[in-house]
Amino acid sequence: MKPIFTLSALSAAMLLGQTQLAVAADEKVERIEVTGSHIKRTDMEGPSPIQSISAGDLAATGSTDLIGALQKLPVSGAGTFSTQGNSSDDTANGGSSVALRGLGASSTLVLINGRRVAVSPFAKDIETSFVDLNTIPVSSVKRIDILKDGASATYGSDAVAGVINIILRNDIDGFELSGKVSDTADGGGEEQNFTLLWGSSTDKGQHNFALDYFKRGDVFYGDRDYTATADQRFRGGNNSLSSSGFPGSVEVVRGMLTDEQWARLPVTGTADDGTPIRQTIFADVWGNDTCPEEMIIGDICRYDYAPHMTLIPSTERVSFSYNGVQELADGVEGFAEFAAQHASTFIQGAGSPSFTELTMMGDNPNHPLADDPSHFLHGVDISMRRRTVDIGNRKKDVDSEYYRAVIGARGNYKDWDWEVAYSTIRSSAVEKGFDGFPNKRLAQEAIDMGLWNPFEPSTNTAEGLAYFETTTTRYGSSTMQSVDGTISGELFELGAGYVAAAFGFESRREKIEDNPDSQYLRGEIFGTEATQANGDRDNTAVFAEFSVPVLDTLELQLAVRHEDYSDFGTTTDPKVAFRWAPIDSLVVRGSWGTAFRAPSLVQLHLGRTDESPSVIDKERCRQTGAEADCEPTEYTAVVAGNKELQPETSENYNLGVVWQATDDFSIGVDYWNYDQDDLIKKIGAQKLVDCCGTDPNLVVRAPMQGSTLGRILRINDTFVNIGGRDTDGFDVNLAYALNTQSMGEFKFTYNLTYALNFEEQSFESDDDGNTSIVVEDLNGEHEHPQFRWTAGVDWANNDWLATLNINFIDSYNDLADSEGNKYEIDSWTTYDVTVSYIGFKDLTLTLGAANLFNEEAPFVPSDAMGIDAKTHSTLGRQAYFKFDYKF
Repeated sequence: MKPIFTLSALSAAMLLGQTQLAVAADEKVERIEVTGSHIKRTDMEGPSPIQSISAGDLAATGSTDLIGALQKLPVSGAGTFSTQGNSSDDTANGGSSVALRGLGASSTLVLINGRRVAVSPFAKDIETSFVDLNTIPVSSVKRIDILKDGASATYGSDAVAGVINIILRNDIDGFELSGKVSDTADGGGEEQNFTLLWGSSTDKGQHNFALDYFKRGDVFYGDRDYTATADQRFRGGNNSLSSSGFPGSVEVVRGMLTDEQWARLPVTGTADDGTPIRQTIFADVWGNDTCPEEMIIGDICRYDYAPHMTLIPSTERVSFSYNGVQELADGVEGFAEFAAQHASTFIQGAGSPSFTELTMMGDNPNHPLADDPSHFLHGVDISMRRRTVDIGNRKKDVDSEYYRAVIGARGNYKDWDWEVAYSTIRSSAVEKGFDGFPNKRLAQEAIDMGLWNPFEPSTNTAEGLAYFETTTTRYGSSTMQSVDGTISGELFELGAGYVAAAFGFESRREKIEDNPDSQYLRGEIFGTEATQANGDRDNTAVFAEFSVPVLDTLELQLAVRHEDYSDFGTTTDPKVAFRWAPIDSLVVRGSWGTAFRAPSLVQLHLGRTDESPSVIDKERCRQTGAEADCEPTEYTAVVAGNKELQPETSENYNLGVVWQATDDFSIGVDYWNYDQDDLIKKIGAQKLVDCCGTDPNLVVRAPMQGSTLGRILRINDTFVNIGGRDTDGFDVNLAYALNTQSMGEFKFTYNLTYALNFEEQSFESDDDGNTSIVVEDLNGEHEHPQFRWTAGVDWANNDWLATLNINFIDSYNDLADSEGNKYEIDSWTTYDVTVSYIGFKDLTLTLGAANLFNEEAPFVPSDAMGIDAKTHSTLGRQAYFKFDYKF
């Protein structure tokens, strides 16, 4: 599976772009610690590729939060997510994170000032543990270093795809006040952001404070014409209307019927063995309240949930941070960091769906066929598919708290630098469902007692509905305490210089809790997901690193880290890297190392969790040809953790060149390669149905009708170590500065990430039901565009500043439809622009727009709403005004 790299590929890459020089303009010429190494050095261009993003670069994207800027980076890939697409079914509302190289958010290590951060208490999509970037306001950020190769030998678990190191501001002297207001062209998503910064700097120390307020309005799917309905056939897409309608459908299960009742059902076909195939689902067309005719598709009463769901939830965040250093004695200084945030997020989803959870006895007075003794369903015990629109749309509030404190000291002793620190972090959240949530047990009682008639909603009373409507609560917390220490200096002199070394340790304890209320635990809440996980672990690590000057022009870096985990054992990861500068203007660099990702506490300890994915029952579709079997249909899938999981392991290497062609022009390229094994994945409902649809332990079905499979009742899923993943490609960057006499100064940049391969192992099955593990090349497939690039122009002339950024995402193929055809999703280009005036003393005024030309997100037929929310943005044009005042 390992692709072979050739010199011709490298040559082609060099013609396309550059590596951005990771040198901050305001860095002093001194020995500093660079992301990716514990050894201090005099320059930032080390053996590993680093992209550095300044506060000004962040502002030029037009984004008010970190994820808005970072998701535009070409190195960001599949698995990157923001709050877009949050709904009542999401398991991590309000969170966001970046997945470097498309290897998943849990394989990207996020640091603050070089130290780890606790993960969010709520996992994304049930399985993905991540550091929530929304806990870090942009106003506190000095720069962001992105290490674009594996770094487990330096930082330990999760640094598989690379590292995002967020460097906090430490340069505030006086007071700074800034504000930003914005709105979108298509409605919703309006923002307000106000920041107060103050600080002091003396010879003895520096102290920096920040107070930040952020508020964003919500966007509903109905606010965008192209996402306003789940029936995307008007755009050439699928009909993804819910199979749980209003007033709904009657469904019968063979086990609830007598032989005589079963024989009365309509025959829709004949099985291969001659057995009649009976119709078991019927849209509600009886009585006064009937399913709208246009919503009856394939004998099922459908429902359009799109207009009632939030596409982007409303959010309000208040953050405070402190970052300071103070001299304690000659050669010794103490440092401290503190951050706190309170955030509130509001989410709305359509009325809660049920899938045969509720039943009605044949003798119930409210039975839809009670007054028609000639009908084949008269007196038959029935179940139903319906949405509880009667009690309203589902609404949830998520209130979260975040605290982080670091205290430590650093100094030097006999030419050796040392540093020790203690960190404690707590992230907690309370998710409250306060409207539109039914209790299944009470709903069943209401049906049995006649308090609620699900088939005649207009006859129901407020008292009857209140009997089974409930509120829900889910509480989560994630904590981490750690002690770490390093010592670094020079060991001895070699012919070309001194061999430098760093030695260190880290001891860490992590704990996660995710607890829904007792109703969830008893299985009484249907139609929405809520996870349950409780676990903790201890980890101890020791590491060493060496920098060896082999020649005047050649530096060798060696690193190794040994980790001991309380819940699965030990792992040791090495790294070897080199930096060769044959001439002053040229650097050749390379690295090789191994990395690992420990199973997350959620993947190990997740309790029973229900979700409701849309699945095509392809085997039953082949047997019946019925639209209800051949269209996406929602089923209940049960997911659980697996305490037998082992860590994911990987091997990666990087080879690159950086050429400073002139004082004003630089070009560089890096080839990267990742080979992962023992990936931890939830197999997925569709995969399980495709590969193992006849295995009753994995896919629970209604009894067969002769040789015809029964309808799916439940899908059992879990996490497993399965298969591997190989991906490789190159990064290319260009930078050019142009100074003119009359038109000012220009800076041009170009950044490209191009994937050559993205191969992943997965389950597949043939027409005979035989299963196997096959290799899929996902490069250029769903959520995996082959390349992305950004280009920018910065301009400065007297009192005026301006920026123009172009963001490009390549076209890619959609998921295959039921006939195996793949639709090509269009490429997407957006433009961000800012214009600033600095002619007033201490005041900067800025006008800007993200997605200046209001480009629509490309059409994605396989998605229920016709968009790929993890790859493209639906905000549209977002215009803003900003001021910055120093006093």
